[in-house]
Amino acid sequence: MFANAAQRGLFDRMAIGLSGLCLVHCVASAIFVALLASAGGMLLDPRIHETGLVFAIGLGIAALGRGIVHHGFMMPAAVGGLGLGVMAGSLSLPEGGAGTVYTIVGVLILALGHDLNRRAVA
Repeated sequence: MFANAAQRGLFDRMAIGLSGLCLVHCVASAIFVALLASAGGMLLDPRIHETGLVFAIGLGIAALGRGIVHHGFMMPAAVGGLGLGVMAGSLSLPEGGAGTVYTIVGVLILALGHDLNRRAVA
């Protein structure tokens, strides 16, 4: 059976197919890693974080401020403001490590403030 397959060139065709798959894998992997490196550099740009914080502050003022006017409770705005402050403070820390942890904590606190605001009833 193996001799017959070898005579028909089956093993060579399989080897050529495997080589082609290897080539596709190597080229696709190199392109994928290059794209990730480019996107990673862009996503770690401080301007992205600063712009995001500006939008978060603007939306926080609008939503949490509306909540104070609508239901009269200050607690959601205070909690949300604390979250925004932690997020703003995290921009002064180095990227990665503590800066990332403080950003995540700030985002969670801000989300809690928005949830409290959403649940408050006049």
